[in-house]
Amino acid sequence: MTDMLDMPEKLASAPADVAAERTLGIILVSASAIAFALTGVLTKSIHANPLTITCWRGFFGSILISFYVLRRRRRSGGREGLRLGWRGWLLAVEGAAASIAFISAFKFTYVANVAVIYATSPFIAALLAFLLVREKFRLQTMVAAAVSLCGVAIMVGAGLGNGHLFGDGLALLMTAGSALYMIIVRAFRDSPVVWASAVSAFLLFVLGWFVTDPLAVSTRDVVLLATFGCSFALASILWTEGSRLIPSAEAGLLGSAEVPFAILFALMFLGEVPPMASVIGGAIVLCAVFAHAGRDWLKAKSARL
Repeated sequence: MTDMLDMPEKLASAPADVAAERTLGIILVSASAIAFALTGVLTKSIHANPLTITCWRGFFGSILISFYVLRRRRRSGGREGLRLGWRGWLLAVEGAAASIAFISAFKFTYVANVAVIYATSPFIAALLAFLLVREKFRLQTMVAAAVSLCGVAIMVGAGLGNGHLFGDGLALLMTAGSALYMIIVRAFRDSPVVWASAVSAFLLFVLGWFVTDPLAVSTRDVVLLATFGCSFALASILWTEGSRLIPSAEAGLLGSAEVPFAILFALMFLGEVPPMASVIGGAIVLCAVFAHAGRDWLKAKSARL
């Protein structure tokens, strides 16, 4: 009888729990976007070369992400495996290669260019998925991809005369690598993605240790490198936890906020003002990205009602 009397109270508390969970997810994903947006500022503030930066970012990042994965595994009673297999190793190696291009791109072009070009990765992923595995390519994605491609063409075209073409090219290469990473993650759903991310970061540390001289850095750069590694790990963890609590469409929309934050941080901390071509091209890409993500979010929201 007591349980029956308590039932209305339990039913009333259920929506409140769902709302609190969703709010927490929004906060975590938004915070991860802000942490990711610091990448450009930190990269340009560190005087070391790109391989040294990826080396130390990988060192600090791999340690923190490994602690997170092991803690989650202990809480789950050991149900989450740590065996990568060839699929997990493929994720780790591909992610490491994309990271090198990502960090290098910031050294050779504007933060705004890299951030905006990277924002097109969902569209490139959709195109690659269609070409590689014949995944259906939606009309709205095709239109958004075409519009964003025009914006990127304006930005990259402007780099022909001001010496930023190499950096823009690296950003495009990194974006293609990230898009391929998304496809691999979807195809290998059983692979431990977060653990593969930790291994990927450690591979960058090993590569940097043997290829460059990671100890030849100033005390100032050591502090910034440690901050970089921690922010990378924090962003990865926040995204992993937050995206579990909200629909993927909403997580994608909130994650898009990384781009304007990256441009804002570059303006605030570096005084970096991109040229007019980057502003125009970036505005076109952002309109396409937010319109596409917003449409998916509205569609998902109406489906839940």
